[in-house]
Amino acid sequence: MSDPGRHAALFDGLPRDTGALAETVQGLLIHQHIAPAYGVTLSRDQQAQSHVRAVEKILGDIVTRDGRPLSAARATNERQVGVCRHFTLLHVAMLRTQGIPARARCGFGAYFEKGKYLDHWVTEYWNEGKKCWVLFDSQIDAWSLCRGGRTDPSAFGILDMHGLWFIAGNLVRDVAALNNREMLPWDVWGAMRRQDSELDLAFFDRLAIVSREPDAHVDELSALYCDERVSVPGTVFNAELNCLQEL
Repeated sequence: MSDPGRHAALFDGLPRDTGALAETVQGLLIHQHIAPAYGVTLSRDQQAQSHVRAVEKILGDIVTRDGRPLSAARATNERQVGVCRHFTLLHVAMLRTQGIPARARCGFGAYFEKGKYLDHWVTEYWNEGKKCWVLFDSQIDAWSLCRGGRTDPSAFGILDMHGLWFIAGNLVRDVAALNNREMLPWDVWGAMRRQDSELDLAFFDRLAIVSREPDAHVDELSALYCDERVSVPGTVFNAELNCLQEL
């Protein structure tokens, strides 16, 4: 998903600073649900851009509309439309192309709305000076907080979708992303369910432990991804479009 493919040369000359690269991404993309705050009304074709999965396709769409270098911020109404996952994936792709280890993480942000933990994706990159992974954005320990009775599961989600089942879905997406399969936030497969009562709690307890400290569980992380409940199949269910899609 993060491979720029035939458009890799577009990353030449971009800054190496993580924050500066994030600003570059922000000049190229606009969030589907935040566009109205910029005075932008999205057409149906623009909204469809949020279903693009691969960075190569995202870059192709950007330069087809505007052939200037990626360092040139586009007008808000001319930016590629996506959600937090697209911002994260493009940021990760830029970092990786520069030789900086980076990965997408799927979890929840606690700072958008007081008392709520909203569905969110962020970048995690390797800080060579400090010899550690740095999370660029949100919290990812939602499952453990709720299972331990310290937080209400109904506070986690987005729009009208909240609950332990939603957190469980993001655990699967996070483990997939840690295995370089950065799916759309509404892609559904494997162990994901729509009811709390249908969850295999012990299985998700283990996913939470492994995804919270992935570098301490490298072998198990790989083994879990071989499990059909986690591994991304050739066809997934797009819950937003209510249809099956081949990858």
